[in-house]
Formats: sequence, structure tokens, C-alpha cells
Amino acid sequence: MEQYTAIVDVMLRKSILDVQGKTVEHALHSTGFKAIEQLHIGKHFKMTVTAASKDEAFSIVESATKQLLCNQIMEDYSIQILSGNA
Repeated sequence: MEQYTAIVDVMLRKSILDVQGKTVEHALHSTGFKAIEQLHIGKHFKMTVTAASKDEAFSIVESATKQLLCNQIMEDYSIQILSGNA
């Protein structure tokens, strides 16, 4: 068995209004950061997974993401599996 580092990013789907992102974007604009646009807020997870292969690690993380980390009705996710303890 080997250890892998998994990175999971979860973001609201483009069709869902990101109220929190819009609020922060507005605050940035009002404090002079007018060059920042289309700010979106999401979730970032980094974890260590013990598995026999990179494919198995991906499968474990994808299952955990679908069951707990992501609301698949409103959010999209991406998973990156890195070898070792990156």
C-alpha cells in the first residue's frame, strides 16, 4: 500500500448564483480593488489516502466526495491525486 495526496476542489455550478462570492467581490470593489471580477468562493480539501494504486486512491476520494464533500445538485468538483506526500 502506498500513500497519495489528494486535492479536491468544490465550486458552485456556473448556473447557481454565488451570493457569497458576489458579496466579497463587492467589498473588494468598494475598497479599491476594482480590477478583480467574477470572484467565486468554493471549498478546497487536501488529504492523504492509503491505497494500492493511484486509480484506487482516486476511486476512494471520488466516493467520499460524492457522498460527503460535494452537493452534486449545486456543485461541481475536481480531484487531483499526487504520488507520495506532496
